[in-house]
Amino acid sequence: MSTDPQSVSDPIWFKSSYSGGNTTECVEAAFVSAGVLVRDSKTPDGPCVKVSTDAWARFVCR
Repeated sequence: MSTDPQSVSDPIWFKSSYSGGNTTECVEAAFVSAGVLVRDSKTPDGPCVKVSTDAWARFVCR
């Protein structure tokens, strides 16, 4: 898994370790220069949410 920022047009997605063990609860994230993108892995062409790196850090540290 790369932690270097990627361009928004070609992000490198990874499955979150917080995702459930089955295929119905999968969250993917990608680090980009403007923050972190988050999407549902079941709909990779669907919408994604962009959050700041500070918001992402607070989220994963809880």
